[in-house]
Amino acid sequence: MAENQIEELTIDENSGGEFERTPVPQSKLKGWKSFIGMYAGEHAAGTEFMIGPLFLTAGVSAFDLIIGLLLGNLLAVLSWRFLTAEIAVKNRLTLYYQLEKICGKKLVTGYNLANGILFCFLAGSMITVSATAVGIPFDMPMPKLDDTLPNGMTWVIIVIVIGAVISVIAARGYDTVTKAANWMSPFIVLAFVAAGIVALSQLGVDSIDKFWNIWGDGGEPFPGQTKFTFWHVVIWSWFANGAMHIGMSDLSVFRFAKEAKAGWATAAGMYVGHYMAWIAAALLYAVYLKSPEALSYLNNGQAPPVAPGPMAYNAIGVFGIIAVVLAGWTTANPTIYRAGLAFQAILPKLSTSKVTIIAGTVATVAGLFPAFAMKLLGFVALYGFILAPFGAVIVFEHFFHKKAGIVKNYAEKAKISFSKSVFLAWIISFSLFYFISIQFDVFLSFVTLPAWLCCGVLFLIFSKIFQKK
Repeated sequence: MAENQIEELTIDENSGGEFERTPVPQSKLKGWKSFIGMYAGEHAAGTEFMIGPLFLTAGVSAFDLIIGLLLGNLLAVLSWRFLTAEIAVKNRLTLYYQLEKICGKKLVTGYNLANGILFCFLAGSMITVSATAVGIPFDMPMPKLDDTLPNGMTWVIIVIVIGAVISVIAARGYDTVTKAANWMSPFIVLAFVAAGIVALSQLGVDSIDKFWNIWGDGGEPFPGQTKFTFWHVVIWSWFANGAMHIGMSDLSVFRFAKEAKAGWATAAGMYVGHYMAWIAAALLYAVYLKSPEALSYLNNGQAPPVAPGPMAYNAIGVFGIIAVVLAGWTTANPTIYRAGLAFQAILPKLSTSKVTIIAGTVATVAGLFPAFAMKLLGFVALYGFILAPFGAVIVFEHFFHKKAGIVKNYAEKAKISFSKSVFLAWIISFSLFYFISIQFDVFLSFVTLPAWLCCGVLFLIFSKIFQKK
């Protein structure tokens, strides 16, 4: 047996096949097609059924939505390609192990815990989405836009069953997650296209002008919702997955890529999912807003509910129910997988499958509470703002450590467990820009990039001060 084959076999055995604390060996690398399937499946998925309608509740105009999404999603693709994928193929490490080398064990434990929990909450919101479809045959009351708690025992049982199935799939590892996405994504994409076409017919749209007039010049947001402008749409859509690209979470995904060009595969998710699917889902909600039920809510000064299952069922029947269920799965599966990797970094003695089951359990509990799905625009903005600056530490060290004259992976080399440089950079940037957001009522996504840049620069400065060479 060749030496490199022995090395790869040893790595595989020690890591349980997921290479949590070792570089991914050459024999396990995947081509760009694997990533197209995964990103198309993950991003033409459950979140899209929620986000498209929520844009309507935010009172966006046609130009703001259609052109704003075009630009914002392009910025996201560029971030994945030239930052995340570029660094991932150089090091081939998970985000969590890479951060441990820079931050030290103790500091990264706190980050991993926060990251894992936030991922679980996001996955939980997708379990909520799937539950709105499964509940239709049982005549289950759907959660309202301002609901926080479960609305009945039927809801609880359905969420628990869906959460258990998703957790088992995610616990089987990266290969199973990508295979599930590849199987389901064509069906889900077809469902979004079909639902969008049917919704256009139901709205009586037979020209570009009528399509444009669905949003028109925009309007006032629904009660309790934030008014979105062009720049809200651009910046929010750029950083909707900020934790994954500029936050470097998808190092854990692209470490399996043969080359950095695989980063372009994210365009399948952004333009099929975050463009076509968001607009199709918004059309479904536009149909619902014309219904007597929705008009009664609006006449009483209340926001009509956003329930993906009934909206899709109204357009394409049972096909819509199946699509919503699968859409929730294809988002929750890789999200729970990522959360499992975060928890595995905290509990290295447990196998990846066991910690993924733990993550799935947390996600299922979160899925019982509709607030995570109904407030998805705000939650995603907060989640990116908290986690993205840690990615700046990796990016700035990778590209500027030589120019700044600092030691790369200093915590590992100096054998320190808590990096003051990283902690001070993050806490200062987080506190400063969160204060600005609250004090001056600035939309949180608007300060994500400044906080990210500030954290990266401060990390280089503090590293120069504190590193002992």
